[in-house]
This record gives sequence, structure tokens and C-alpha cells, in this order.
Amino acid sequence: MTSTSSQTETIQVATSAADERLSTQEGRNDFWRATFSCWLGTAMEYADFALYGLAAGIIFGDVFFPEMTPAVALLSSFATWSVGFIARPIGALFFGWLGDRKGRKVVLVSTIVLMGLSTTLIGLIPSYASIGFWAPACLVVLRFTQGFGAGAELSGGTVTLGEYAPAERRGLVSSVIALGSNSGTLLASLVWLAVVQMDQETLLAWGWRVPFLCSFLIAIVALWIRRNLRETPVFERKKAQLQAQREDILSSQSARVDTRSFWQRSKSFWVMVGLRIGENGPSYLAQGFIVGYVAKVLMMDKSVPTTAVFIASLLGFLVIPLAGWLSDRFGRRIVYRWFCVLLMLYAWPAFTLLDSHEPMIVIPTIVVGMALASLGIFGVQAAWGVELFGVTHRYTKMATAKELGSILSGGTAPLVAAALLSFTGHWWPIAVYFSAMATIGFLTTFVAPETRGRDLNIPEDAI
Repeated sequence: MTSTSSQTETIQVATSAADERLSTQEGRNDFWRATFSCWLGTAMEYADFALYGLAAGIIFGDVFFPEMTPAVALLSSFATWSVGFIARPIGALFFGWLGDRKGRKVVLVSTIVLMGLSTTLIGLIPSYASIGFWAPACLVVLRFTQGFGAGAELSGGTVTLGEYAPAERRGLVSSVIALGSNSGTLLASLVWLAVVQMDQETLLAWGWRVPFLCSFLIAIVALWIRRNLRETPVFERKKAQLQAQREDILSSQSARVDTRSFWQRSKSFWVMVGLRIGENGPSYLAQGFIVGYVAKVLMMDKSVPTTAVFIASLLGFLVIPLAGWLSDRFGRRIVYRWFCVLLMLYAWPAFTLLDSHEPMIVIPTIVVGMALASLGIFGVQAAWGVELFGVTHRYTKMATAKELGSILSGGTAPLVAAALLSFTGHWWPIAVYFSAMATIGFLTTFVAPETRGRDLNIPEDAI
């Protein structure tokens, strides 16, 4: 009886900041505006990265590394892919620090501008045939600035939605971030399905540039919406509490402003890194490396992997909210753990099926991998990541932990997989690598706390 009462009290406290805002029509409008803004920004981020991933696997080797063998060109293309992930933790640390002090809105506006500009300029880079070495050099620089902005975009949207949502529906609402990533992947695959229908000469000459140039339109719309976005109820309450503490200090010296350091109670930080490795590594292998493997190594028609990404993105609109709802119903930890188990078992039969060279087998294999690694598990991670951290350093810690996990897994996964394939000539080391990262996520769930319904205005991290 006591346990039930305590849990009810926790949920009431946790929802009070969000519910207070949602009790008015203006607050509900703010909620829907924030939801759409976060969805659109995340869609843009993942459209950019999916575009790059598809381009790296399908076309960049021919445009920027034409003098290399197909395997080495694929390796070089994914090396530039990894540069963006090196920049992401730096951007996460900088923009996270800014977001914890100045608010979520200022960061969301800054990152959308930086990402939109970088992605558009990638579409304007001359080819290797035109300017030689400077072509891949420009690609690396713009990939770095793209990653610098993206390092805080995903976490910014996740924090914003988590702090807007009522506790009992936080998993479902936060999964909108994953829906944004899925929408971006869907958009990228749709554009590439159209682009790869061009003849090879047109595709190499200018066709590949169209998807990158179109991202400018999304950036403009997202920027317009975010300029009118209101700060989250949790952050507004935090500011009010800090102001009250300062006034109390001035009047009575009986209180002090919270000065917890970034690294105090840092266990949640490393838990988030482990969870991220278990999700992000398999995710970018499923939607990045495998696409290149099917197109460049198995020499199948380029429309096969692109079609698979498109179908998986459509299914994501069912898989993602279902995963978020399940985490609200049964808890974050158990649902995440089962996704990790399925990913551990997926890799071995997946590569065997890919080697069949049959489109009707290859396409479902890629779809299943993306449903597990890029959709479902990500839908659970959104709310869990927000709840692991206290309000004082939530943005900085979560963004930095996620991006550190990304650079240790997703950012380097296609590069490592391409290197393993180049050195061994077989897929089994890649399957081991895939399963190993999923295993890290699985083991991390045993040291991670269950945080469903946690009060987001608590200053301390969950562990």
C-alpha cells in the first residue's frame, strides 16, 4: 500500500510542471508546437545523415574517390562519414552547456541553422574530377560542421519533448523524436529512390546533389517554427527555483544555489553511453554499412537497398510509438533489454540471407534489421535518456553521453565493418562486431535504473 502511494506521489510531482502548462489552451498549443518542431528538426537531422549514408554507400566513392578500388572507395566514403561523429560529442558538450544555462530554445534554433547550411553546401561541392584533392577535403570539413550541429539537435529535441510530456505518457510522447528520425530516413529514401532512376552519367554529374540542396527548404520551415517556440515547463520551473534561491540568499543567507559539478553522480552518464552503444552501432550497420554492402560488394541493383530503407521507414510509424507505449506500460529497462537480445541474434542469419542475392529475401532482411536497431530500440531510449539525468545538467550530460556512445559505435561502425570486410574478405567478423555492440547494450540494462515516471525537476541524476 505504501509502495503504491509513493509511486502515485512520484508521478503527481513529476507531472506537475507539464500538467500546469497543459491545463490552459495556450499551454496545449505550446505543446503541439514543440512536438511538431522537435519532430521536424529531428527529421531534418536524420534526413541529412540518411542522405549521407546512402550517398556514401552508393555514389560518393565514384564522385570523390574515383581512382580507388571499390572496396577502398567504400572504406574512404565511410571514413568521411565518421568525421561527423567525431564532431558530434564536441557539439553536444558546447550546445548542451548552452542549453542548460540559456534554455533549450536557443540551442534548437542554432543547431537547425548550422545543420541546414552544412548539408546544403555538401550538394555544391565540385567533384574530384574538377578540383582533385580539395573535393574530399571540402566534404570532410562540411561533414564536421554538420556533425557539430547534429550533436545537440537530437538530444535537444529529446529533452524538450521529455520536459513537455506528462510522466505517464512520457515514453509515447518522447518517441516522437524517433518518429522524426524515421521520417527523415523515409524522406531520404524517397528522394534516393527517385534519384537512382537516373542514368549513371546524370547521377554522377548532378543528380546526387539534388537531395542535399533540398534540405535547405526543411531548414527554413523548422527555423520559422522554432523562433516562436516557448521554453519547456521543466526549464521554466528550474529558472524560477534558482531565482527564488538567489533571493533567499540575499535576504537571509539561509539557502544556497545548487552548484553540483558536471561529474558529480556520473554513473548515469556511463550508463547512457552503454545504452547508446547497444543501439547506435547496430543501427548504423543496419541502415549504413549493409546498404553499401548490398550495392557495392554484392553488386545488386541500387534500388534494392533503397527500397528496403523506404519500407522500413513506413513500418517505423507503427514500430516506434508501439515501443514507446510498451516502455510506459512495462518499463524502460525490460523493453530495451529485449530489443538488445533480438539484435544479438539478428546479425548471423542476416548476412547469410543477404548473400542469397535474391531481392525478395534481401529487402525483408534489411527491413527487420532497421525495425529492431533503428526504430524500436530508439523509441524506448528517448524517454529513458531524459529520465536518467537531473535537471541541472540534463542537456549537457545526455547529449555528451549519447554522442560519445555514437562515436564509439555508430560513427565508426560502418568504417570498422568496411575495414573488416576489406581485410578478411568475409562477413562473419562483421556479424561478431554487430552482436558485440548489442551485447554491451544488453549488459548495461542490468546496471541501469528503472526511471519510468521520474520527477524531471529533481537536480540529481537517477544513479
